[in-house]
Amino acid sequence: MNSKMTRRKFAGGLGMTMASLPLLPGTDLFAEDFTDKEIAPFRTPYKCGKLVLAASTEPNAFDCKSVDDPFVFYHEGAFHMLYIGFDGTGYQTGLARSKDMLHWERLACVARRDPASRYTRYNIALSCIVREDGLNSRGQLKKVRGRYLGAWNAYPNAGYEAGAAVIGLAWSDNLLHWELTDPILFPADGAPWEHGGLYRPNLVEHDGVFYLYYNAKTDPLPKREGGGWHEQSGVATSHDLKHWERHAGNPVLRNGGPDSWDARFASNPFVVRNKDVWGMYYFGLDRHGVARELLALGRDPYHFTKVNEIMIDVGPPGSVDETFAHKPCVIHHDGALYHFYCAVSHKWPHEVRGISVARSKPW
Repeated sequence: MNSKMTRRKFAGGLGMTMASLPLLPGTDLFAEDFTDKEIAPFRTPYKCGKLVLAASTEPNAFDCKSVDDPFVFYHEGAFHMLYIGFDGTGYQTGLARSKDMLHWERLACVARRDPASRYTRYNIALSCIVREDGLNSRGQLKKVRGRYLGAWNAYPNAGYEAGAAVIGLAWSDNLLHWELTDPILFPADGAPWEHGGLYRPNLVEHDGVFYLYYNAKTDPLPKREGGGWHEQSGVATSHDLKHWERHAGNPVLRNGGPDSWDARFASNPFVVRNKDVWGMYYFGLDRHGVARELLALGRDPYHFTKVNEIMIDVGPPGSVDETFAHKPCVIHHDGALYHFYCAVSHKWPHEVRGISVARSKPW
């Protein structure tokens, strides 16, 4: 595979190159032991139908090409969003604020690339902060040891998600300035399913245990297996934030069969709890290159089975999410569950990539 092949170039080309090729085998285990009453609170079928955050109109801004990968939380009387901005060189991380979830004000670029760093020379994606993890919560931030704790990943090469990324932690007193730790997870230390690189971390604290959910990719596959790579999701845990242990049953979310919604990618896990049910929102990429928002449920933080329905599907031609609807984050507000996601229209290299939202009740 071309060493400069990136995630979105690969995904964008699947429909033309992959439809007739065999894929790695997978299983489709659906959450038949969960009732519709248990699944219903996770549904968000009503799209707002527009981008609530788009690329900056400033030509030299860190997010002038696109915005991506929302993480929404509540802080100091307002909702805030971490998001990833792309300027043609790589990722950096922005912070925006809103009172109503639909109108967002940019505040700052809070995580910038560091040319002197081995890891963040080109990219730095501050992807999450520890917050309330209840499905019906407003995502209030939770301090850890008196500070805010986040997690980041960074890709070693210039470009859009290029190279084998690592994952680290970040600490802040004010959300505007962050101190990055050394990486805590390296792809080479994991199993073959993650040797190609690590993607967005989602850090959850529950009963004194830190659960770091993440997705990862395989090394490049041979042409007889379709080329490109597969992405699946796993979890690592820690009690002290220094020693991390990958779960022995990883990946906890695997690719489905050749004709499934997640045949190629089962990615970007975002985990919340509703009473005794653990919910993992994620996006699936099928063999035709279509990315959709999906859901898996579990009775504990390690075992998830997939719900056999689409949470947010791609839209019709001409809509803001006609190409991809992916990369979930949910938060509760004013009696409704809001589901933020990255909406993509058109095709690479002419795609339009921004943030949109759906919710559990009509607009």
